Amino acid sequence: MNFGSVFFSALPVLVLIFLMTKPKPWPSVPAFGFAAGLSVILALFYWKQGVRLVLASILSGFLEAFTPVFIVAGAVFLFLALEQTGLMDTIRTWLRGISPHPIAQVMVVGWAFGFLIEGASGFGTPAALAAPILAGLGFPVLNVAAVCLAFNGICTIFGAVGTPIWFGFGPNNLSSTLLLKIGQQAAFFQTIVALIVCVAALRFLFPWKIIFRNLIFIWLSLLTCLIPMIFLSYFSYEFPVILGGAIGLLGTILLAKFQIGLDSSEAGEKAGRLWLPNLGRALLPLTFTVFVLLITRIPGLGLRNFLTSADPALSLQLGNFGIFRISATLVLQMRDILGQGMNWSFPVLYVPAILPFAFAAILAVIVSNKEGVRVSFLVRELGERIRTPWFALIGALILVKLMLSGSADTAPAFVIGRAFAEVAGEKWKFFASGLGSLGSFFSGSTTISNLTFGGTQIAIAESTNLPVELILALQLAGGSIGNMICLHNIIAVCAVLGLKNQEGAILRKTLIPWFLAFLLLVIFPVFID
Repeated sequence: MNFGSVFFSALPVLVLIFLMTKPKPWPSVPAFGFAAGLSVILALFYWKQGVRLVLASILSGFLEAFTPVFIVAGAVFLFLALEQTGLMDTIRTWLRGISPHPIAQVMVVGWAFGFLIEGASGFGTPAALAAPILAGLGFPVLNVAAVCLAFNGICTIFGAVGTPIWFGFGPNNLSSTLLLKIGQQAAFFQTIVALIVCVAALRFLFPWKIIFRNLIFIWLSLLTCLIPMIFLSYFSYEFPVILGGAIGLLGTILLAKFQIGLDSSEAGEKAGRLWLPNLGRALLPLTFTVFVLLITRIPGLGLRNFLTSADPALSLQLGNFGIFRISATLVLQMRDILGQGMNWSFPVLYVPAILPFAFAAILAVIVSNKEGVRVSFLVRELGERIRTPWFALIGALILVKLMLSGSADTAPAFVIGRAFAEVAGEKWKFFASGLGSLGSFFSGSTTISNLTFGGTQIAIAESTNLPVELILALQLAGGSIGNMICLHNIIAVCAVLGLKNQEGAILRKTLIPWFLAFLLLVIFPVFID
């Protein structure tokens, strides 16, 4: 192992974390810009990568930023519309009517609702949808962001209809039986993690004494999602989180309604009664959002394949830049960027920005019947909210691409991963989840983490005679918890909540539940032969 290579591979990420978490942290835009610039210098002068390859990585990172930026923009637009039309006030009143207890509200919205949305969509949408609702209920905005990110780090093993498994491990040609076993083990790991880590994450919002007084309700709420997830993982790796979330949302609402396990002395004021048609109008945009996410993600309905069809309707050769293609369903592509074999794809209608978020926002304006709501005002406000995250995400994605570009010997992410494996040897099962988290930290996606490191994990397992299903289950669970600390997920939540220059503060918070979850994933293999 070349210690110099490992040091210079990790240096940009270490510098970035330092800049964003030091006592006087840098804002996200200059911090990411500095780290990305340092990666460019190292790629050119230490790794000796060609200028064209480095430029291709920069251009690819710039293009990749469109996906998270559009998702954030759609989510912000929807919640601005709900606020301006007054529908959000009605939703808050309804939630208080389910239960005036603040812990019940957090578990209904942040946990169960977010669980369902993760199963349907992924793409970081659970925190984007749940966090503003909780903030509107009066919870501290910064801490709400941390809690929603911590909750979301549990269920991404089966996010977006099982994409991290069937697509993330797809290039490795694993059998369906093996994929099911991987999902089953990861579901068990994450259930134990959730029962401890989610309770710890609630400390961001409540004192320990309140958490312990309501611990029965909290665990019951967690289990209403987790038990169905484990049960369904024996039959499918596409539906455990969708159906688990639906069952858990209903179960948590019932638990809250009948105050099962709740300490009634801590409940807030009861809400007034709502006229049913008003509630129906208020919930219609969110109901529309969930419905569209479901029907466009479930494979058997055919809409997912339709919206992601990349068969080009138009193809243009852009000189040395590459080939630009657009499909009939608005899938934009750049192929062979700068002749370096890098490709970019952006399914405009599948990414949940226009459909459903933007359409749901317009629906909110229509059904509210409120005078004085101007779409032009919403667009201007959206521009203000999204400007900083746009530049921060460009820096983040350029950094990610530079970490992954090059050969197996010169791509910094692979150098770090190989160094982990060489040091661990046969003890790799205790650290496999760390590589999964590393992949999600870079990319903000359990799926991308699995695509990046799945093959590496299999090779390590086979060379050290470790069970492949165990190592990949740890990769999957590690990738899931890595979403708690992924910087561009943090940037996205800040944008939706209107927080400025708070990314470092949120990272400092989410590092705590992530580290606790990682320790548990290190301990689990001790009890597995």
